[in-house]
Amino acid sequence: MRFSKMHGAGNDFVLLDLRHGVAAPSAELCTRLADRHTGVGCDQLLTIEDAAGADAVASYRIWNADGSASGQCGNGARCVAAWLVRDGAAPAQGRFVIESPAGRHAVEHDGHGGFVIDMGPARFAPAQIPLHGFEASSLYTLHVGAEMVQFGAVSMGNPHAVIEVDDVASADVLRLGPLLQASAVFPQSANIGFAQVLSPTQIRLRVFERGVGETLACGSGACAAVAVLARRGRVQHDAQVTVQLPGGCLQICSDTQADTMRMAGPATFVFEGEWL
Repeated sequence: MRFSKMHGAGNDFVLLDLRHGVAAPSAELCTRLADRHTGVGCDQLLTIEDAAGADAVASYRIWNADGSASGQCGNGARCVAAWLVRDGAAPAQGRFVIESPAGRHAVEHDGHGGFVIDMGPARFAPAQIPLHGFEASSLYTLHVGAEMVQFGAVSMGNPHAVIEVDDVASADVLRLGPLLQASAVFPQSANIGFAQVLSPTQIRLRVFERGVGETLACGSGACAAVAVLARRGRVQHDAQVTVQLPGGCLQICSDTQADTMRMAGPATFVFEGEWL
């Protein structure tokens, strides 16, 4: 089984081409490939498959390191785009469309070796996230153990909670992340983001991803953080917001006129290999 190892701002992936009759990986194979000691090592596995729509160049699915399926992956979308361009399935210039479990995504070259991905709309209705036990609000309060946590919640094709903190470096990510993910208010769990606002156009972010743990970057998490913070007036709508993550920076814009989030960032090839 041939594979490509890639990363987007440190969020790393193993890509498998399933377009020619190769079977989808089992949960066991996903965990074996993702293991950083005995496998290839990755946050997620991405499978490239034939598109359902005639105008899309390909589709992809997302498997977390624990073998569970995911609905969205922004950094992965850029890596899939770069892989398809190198493969010749997508054009080296101009726009093209790829499909994910969350829907269709327009892709543009950014002129610097990276890609701009149309990530679709941010959905705040609790039923769409899903978030149980709350009426729609820009800020929710939840008792977690003995403490009270305030967070925003949104779907970017996968569920996100965003907690604003004074200093992301000292945020209690490794304790609060799993506690919130396990809460009954998130029936499908959630990606938990911890965001520090530096200015109306710049934030710092750490994300504890479901099925993975803390990652060096999370593209959908960056979109979620900007969407939640823009809704509360903490960052600007319709402006490029730089999101500083441990593995690098992403550029996010909440385009209110088009009702979509746009994400720009790098996509890097690491190596090619064969799983025996």
